[in-house]
Amino acid sequence: MNAPLPLPIVEPLDRTLRDALTRMIDAKTKPPGSLGMLETVARQMGMIQQSTRPTIARPAMIVFAADHGIVREGVSPYPQAVTAQMVANFLAGGAAINAISRVSELTLEVVNAGVATPLSPLPGLVDIPIGPGTRNFAHGPAMTREEALAAMQAGAARVRHHAALGTNVIGFGEMGIGNTSSAACLMSRMCGVPIDECVGRGTGLDNAGLARKRNVLASALAANQDATEPIDVLAAFGGFEIAMIAGAYLAAAEAKMTILVDGFIATSALVVADAIAPALRDYCVFAHLSNEAGHRRMLDYFGAKPLLALDMRLGEGTGAALALPVLRAAVAILNDMASFESAGVAGREAR
Repeated sequence: MNAPLPLPIVEPLDRTLRDALTRMIDAKTKPPGSLGMLETVARQMGMIQQSTRPTIARPAMIVFAADHGIVREGVSPYPQAVTAQMVANFLAGGAAINAISRVSELTLEVVNAGVATPLSPLPGLVDIPIGPGTRNFAHGPAMTREEALAAMQAGAARVRHHAALGTNVIGFGEMGIGNTSSAACLMSRMCGVPIDECVGRGTGLDNAGLARKRNVLASALAANQDATEPIDVLAAFGGFEIAMIAGAYLAAAEAKMTILVDGFIATSALVVADAIAPALRDYCVFAHLSNEAGHRRMLDYFGAKPLLALDMRLGEGTGAALALPVLRAAVAILNDMASFESAGVAGREAR
């Protein structure tokens, strides 16, 4: 394998326009702060784009799919073949992410990052697998460091493709039976949270299945106890789709995109990418609070307040896609809403 290319470089967010954006928002025909997080997002997008009139151009959602060797330990009630079946469903337009992307007017791309079941040639599929699923990390690393870096570079390349087409707002989704196990271990190791507080029911485990999952993942953490640096942790516990998302985050921030962060799996990839480039989080809008156990703790790790809390835990990027209309509204505040002066409305009197 050739030596990996350098990872994308994330520059700190330029906050030069912060005060000007705040003054513009405060001058709109409303009490100061009354639009809450819409004001926060409008200001953030203005700083990311270095404009007092930010735009949303060709918003995109990339769904990365891959399989996980850890499913051999019985951590999911669904067979691994479901990953490939859902890829076909995405490409046929029949999944939740398809329906929500249509409503939100998002360009949707589906990427085979490493699905274990051979896929027939499918129109629209970006077929760039690193391998046919990862190894079973109950007994050692899920992938080599080189494979993890290759996946990160592949994810970054997809973002650069969309950047070249004009995209300035992007989100990332995932599909992979067993990937809540990967996310729980990434969270535990990177955030320093006990594994029992990271593990949830995933796609619907019963109580006995949940107890087994906790035991399996506790043993897996011990089997990979030497993995402590971000890329080594990603290689130990991640999936090819999670690694591609991690690289995609870095490239999106490098390209000065606004990034919509989805739920538990997508946020676990962000934990790794953020450890590599802490400036990354300033480009992120946390779309929603997942109902998957552990996601609230991960959001707390980032000091993040999600835009939505709809009791969802599907993944696929659905929470991120649902949040795009909120970003459209935030941009409209800056671009379309009248000021007190322009509307001839009396502002708050000085006291």
